Amino acid sequence: MAHSNSAKKRIRQNITSRARNRWRIKNMRAAIKGFEDALAEGSNEQATTAFRSAAALVDKTAQAGVIHANQAARRKSRMNARLKAKVQG
Repeated sequence: MAHSNSAKKRIRQNITSRARNRWRIKNMRAAIKGFEDALAEGSNEQATTAFRSAAALVDKTAQAGVIHANQAARRKSRMNARLKAKVQG
């Protein structure tokens, strides 16, 4: 257990930032799942719109430092490849 005031404050800050990061990851995963649903069942326009919103959320999550920039690029690249396969084929 923390004894100093600064250590107690750091614990409070960690709890807040952990909750915020979990919220950001949950929103990002929900957007990706929405894209996958639109890809499987929706039209090409719906899938494209869902891709744009999911990619924006992935970028925002990386910008906040919750995920690494390379992970964000990898996720967007894989989503874009699946979108292109649906549109072309």
